[in-house]
Amino acid sequence: MSELVLHLANHLSEIRRLVDELDRFGKEVGLSTDVSFKLTLALDEVVSNVIRHAFEPGADGRVHVRVSYADEIVTAVITDAGPPYDPRETPPPKIDVPISERRPGGLGVYLVRTLMDSVDYRRDNGQNVVTLTLKNSPEPEASSPDVV
Repeated sequence: MSELVLHLANHLSEIRRLVDELDRFGKEVGLSTDVSFKLTLALDEVVSNVIRHAFEPGADGRVHVRVSYADEIVTAVITDAGPPYDPRETPPPKIDVPISERRPGGLGVYLVRTLMDSVDYRRDNGQNVVTLTLKNSPEPEASSPDVV
């Protein structure tokens, strides 16, 4: 099993480090481009939400991210000490109505639930623990141009 562990400060500037480390990890373990993209997008969204909403402005907080890869399954566990928040309870956005009639928020959580195979949540010792899983898929074979 391969694993990436990050302890991120409660600053949006940490997203760049997250993305860079996920890119390195994905290449190291052989994630497909599609799976690497989905994982990075989902973790960017979850960690950004934690940074923006889990802590009071100026508060010192940490976001812990553990990504593992075994048996073709990528598992990402995001942990923070913010107030309880279960992303599975966020209602899906009404994407079939005009933007002016939609309530703000929820699109990111919807995106994460759409991209991942599973999104789980638990509260453990005063910590939010969100677990995302995604099965790796093989890269599509490059096709050679037809010769006429």
